Amino acid sequence: MMDPTAIQQLRAIVHGRVQGVSFRYYTQQQALRHGLVGHVRNLPDGTVEVVAEGEPTALQALLVWLHRGPRMARVDEVQELWGEPTGRYRRFAVKL
Repeated sequence: MMDPTAIQQLRAIVHGRVQGVSFRYYTQQQALRHGLVGHVRNLPDGTVEVVAEGEPTALQALLVWLHRGPRMARVDEVQELWGEPTGRYRRFAVKL
């Protein structure tokens, strides 16, 4: 059983209408709200990449939100990959 207080990493690729709809900004706000560190960025193929590290319950809350996204977005799919945290992040940033 996974320790609910152990820090984990979530890498998510969000597909759909997720660029040009403030997806990165709102993702950053959600991550900060849940005390997560990492980054969010647009990828050249039109998807959005999210790398977040923190407690599993906070990561799950972010993942639930990623499946919805902000009001103007349309999320078709979220690919998720769970792993060990790198510990290299100090804040949650929007990467350009």
